[in-house]
This record gives sequence, C-alpha cells and structure tokens, in this order.
Amino acid sequence: MLRILVCVSGGGTNLQAILDAVKSGEITNTQVCAVISNNASAYALTRAKENGVPGICISPKDYADRAQFNQAFLQKVDEIAPDLIVLAGFLVNIPAEMVKRYKNRIINIHPSLIPSFCGTGYYGLKVHEGALARGVKVTGATVHFVDEGTDTGPILLQKAVMVEPQDTPKTLQQRVMEQAEWKILPQAIDLIANGKIKVVDGKTVMES
Repeated sequence: MLRILVCVSGGGTNLQAILDAVKSGEITNTQVCAVISNNASAYALTRAKENGVPGICISPKDYADRAQFNQAFLQKVDEIAPDLIVLAGFLVNIPAEMVKRYKNRIINIHPSLIPSFCGTGYYGLKVHEGALARGVKVTGATVHFVDEGTDTGPILLQKAVMVEPQDTPKTLQQRVMEQAEWKILPQAIDLIANGKIKVVDGKTVMES
C-alpha cells in the first residue's frame, strides 16, 4: 500500500481528483495518509477533513525565518513518513534537504507541457497568461519528479490541451485542469503505486 502525502496551497481540486480516484478504484494500492497546506484557510484542508484525512497547516509566516520553517516542515513530513509526496498546487519551495532525503519520491503537477512555460515565476495563472501571450495553439499539463531545480525533474506523464481562440487565462486554466491535470496526476500515482514506472539515469522508464 502506497502511503501518500499531498501538499496543497489553495482550493485542492487536484487533491479532490486524487481522493475521488482512490475511492473509484482508478488509483489502486494507495492511501492518502495526510494533507499539508501552508495556508490555514485553504479549502484543501476542508476537503481533507471531509474525507477523513488528517489536515495540517505549516506556514512560513509562523516561523522567524525560512530555515526554521524548513526544519519544521521536514520534521512533520518525517513524522508522517510517506512513501510518496505529491505536490498538488503547492506554492512553497521544497527544502533542498527534503528533495535529497525523498529523492525520486516527490512528484509535482505543472500546468504546461514542460519545458514550455515552467521554472521560476511560472505558477498558477501566470503559466496560462504566458501561453496566451506567446500565442501557442497547444498547451497541457505535466507530472514530473522533483529534483533540485524548478520543474526540471524527470517527466512521468504529459497530456496536451488545445488552446481556443476566445480563451482567457482563467478559461484555459480550467480546461487544462479538467482535461489534463485531473487525469494524469491520478494516473501517475497509480503507476508508481503498482511499480510500473521508475527513474533510471535521470529519466522515467515504464515497466511492462
């Protein structure tokens, strides 16, 4: 049984997609053991409570500096002892020590087809604003492992989404969530839970 910790900053729609997929059997051999948010008012914590999952708030605002926050954050993660950490819209930089300790056990969902519109400064609506400003015809979402860089880890899954002429950043964001994020994030978790994907020489390899 894969025990996953989901980290979320906002509403938690990707968290909900994971919880629903576990219930429906789309994700197998998996238990959501905890949810961590850096925002005490995040609706993701309400979603966790409604589904009987422990919800925890750890905010940088509650600590004197980022080093103290990082230490508290890592300590809480170690207490939870997850097999996999899922960043589902988590707008906090993951401490380098955590990336090292949980190497190839942290995944992130990003709302673009990496390497496009990713890296420092590209998060939330900014990703979709960038895509529309560039005039791309196709965008999408990517699930990738987390490494020391920003959106630079090995890619697990990607799914393309067409950009419509009348799109705004918000309409494009919604379509990318519905058509890509909510589909490939549960799929990636299921692949990991059942040993069907691994990292070899910095690249993901599907197992037969």
